[in-house]
Amino acid sequence: MAVYTHVSAEALAAFLHRYDVGALVSVKGIAEGVENSNYLVDTDAARFILTLYEKRVAADDLPFFMALLDHLAARGLAVPPAISDRDGAVIQTLEGRPACLIRFLPGVSVSHPTPAQAQAAAAAMGDMHAALADFRRTRVNSMGIATWRPLLDKCGRDLDTIRPGLFDRIDTALATVEQAWPLGLPVSAIHADLFPDNVLMHGDSVTGLIDFYFACTDVRAYDVAVMHSAWTFDARGENPDAAVGAALLAGYTAAFGLSDAERAALPLLARGACIRFLLSRAWDWLHTPADALVMRKDPLAYLRRLDWYEAHPEAFA
Repeated sequence: MAVYTHVSAEALAAFLHRYDVGALVSVKGIAEGVENSNYLVDTDAARFILTLYEKRVAADDLPFFMALLDHLAARGLAVPPAISDRDGAVIQTLEGRPACLIRFLPGVSVSHPTPAQAQAAAAAMGDMHAALADFRRTRVNSMGIATWRPLLDKCGRDLDTIRPGLFDRIDTALATVEQAWPLGLPVSAIHADLFPDNVLMHGDSVTGLIDFYFACTDVRAYDVAVMHSAWTFDARGENPDAAVGAALLAGYTAAFGLSDAERAALPLLARGACIRFLLSRAWDWLHTPADALVMRKDPLAYLRRLDWYEAHPEAFA
């Protein structure tokens, strides 16, 4: 979450008149994140999240995201579906951006997850995958393996300004991952970005899964690998917590299950996840202005994860 587009109180009040949600009481920008503009909106009836979709989220993809959230909410999962206005419309326009008013979910995102929290969050992912088994809409992964080499080439030798030799390091690692990328594993709708800040918790209980704007159709076990790479390490990509990693796998397996083929593929899928997030962070690092409203994330945190996964193929045994 972040704030790129300013919304005046007058424009927001007029926007809310389209809904049966009460009158505007207060609004506050949410500064975290890098993708969209988000505001915490309080009315005299309830609390909501207002999201304005910036350049990275294509308007044509919004029906997929909204349908996926509606599908999960209808099956009782704690996700934040968008709210329809009086005419039944979900996707609006505000300040020249596609916009949605979204149900607010309680809870906090943990910075240093415990094994119990990792197990609960992974079980919630497993429940999500089970609920999506009959979800028929599809969306190509906009940050899938087919995009990694073009993004590497776009970053080019500028990567070496982040760390000397970084381009060649990723070029070699990506070639290995591309050659061995598993085929034939189960494919479904996945979250593709289930970092700790996209899971709301109260104690050891999950109260919400949020930010589905990278959701897509891809290898289901890749979702587990992304989550493992995000939850098991500290913010610098160091100090992997074996207990957190084991609890995460246990929680997911108990809720949904992993086939032998999926488990065997996890080490490679995790390396792919590291390359994906390293490259997207590197692109932002190289092209985000120094005075931008959001903080750039260190791409080398995912190089450290990649180094660790290459050295520890037994991590998912």
